[in-house]
Formats: sequence, structure tokens, C-alpha cells
Amino acid sequence: MSLNQTVERTVTGLSYELVDIERAAGGLLRVTIDRIPGTVYPTGGQEFVIVEDCEVVTRQLQYVLEVEGADYARLEVSSPGLDRPLKTPEHYARFLGELVQITLKLPFQGRKKYQGQLQAAESGEGWTLHFNDGKADQVLNFAFDEVREARLVPVLDFKGRRGKGAPAAEDTAAGNQDDGGQEE
Repeated sequence: MSLNQTVERTVTGLSYELVDIERAAGGLLRVTIDRIPGTVYPTGGQEFVIVEDCEVVTRQLQYVLEVEGADYARLEVSSPGLDRPLKTPEHYARFLGELVQITLKLPFQGRKKYQGQLQAAESGEGWTLHFNDGKADQVLNFAFDEVREARLVPVLDFKGRRGKGAPAAEDTAAGNQDDGGQEE
């Protein structure tokens, strides 16, 4: 069994979602986990991953990876954070209506980066991103395989004045600046 399969089996066996696995320099094995909505966790009823969740997964992974003889020097287990990556079509479906930033593999109309509200395409195939380019409201249709990277855009509201997924107009306009068509 491969390292990725071992990690995935262990994380999902503990009722967490495996968001990402990364091997970094110096033998670092970085594992990103998330809670599954509707699942009750022994560490508490919060919606988001907490330190205790990471500890539970770390302890179990250390044991399993030792038994499997996995080659790694350090293990890091963490939450996906506020700017959570969207790695699968299931992630896109889970975060419909949220503010996201996508980077396309190929430029469309001279740019690759777009930020807006994620929606399912009306045709049922693919996704749409609703954004304002500074002049007018726009809709970008795209397929999952056209995206290099997608992330949630953190909407921080320390005063409690805005609701979930309701960025202020200046936040939306500021996030949609053209990248100048530069290749990445």
C-alpha cells in the first residue's frame, strides 16, 4: 500500500476528510485534514478543526506509519485554514455560494486569476464564478479540469456586521483586479 493510501485510510478511518498530502524538503510529511459536516467528534462540537483533532490524527498516523515503515522525518497535521484549498469536485459542491479565488491553467481573456461567488452551472456540467470586473457583473463558466488552483477567500468580520458569504462591495471589487495577463 502506498504512503498516500495509508494516510488516507487512517484519516478517513478517524472520520476526518483528507484535504491534502504534501512531501516537503527535509523529510517533512504535511497532512491537511478537515471535519466532515454532520459528524460528531469526541474533541467537541465545533465546525472547524481544532488542535485536539490534529493531535488525534497525528498520534494515529505516527503509529500506522511506523508499523508500515514509511519513509519520513517529521509529520505535520493541520487544518486547511481560512483560505482552504478546493481540491475535488466534492469540495466545489460543498462550498457553493462561497467567495472563492481560482487560477486557471490557461489564460481566458488575458488573465488566469478570478475571484467571485462559486455556483453550479445551470447546465449541470461544471461551475460558474459570479464576479464584478470593476465595470459590470460577469459570469465565468469553467470545468474542474481547467483550474490549476482554487481556494476559499477568507471573509473576516471582527465586528459581526456582515453575514456569511456576504462580502462588502469594496472587498469584491478589490479582489477582482486583473493580473495583467501575466503568465505564471
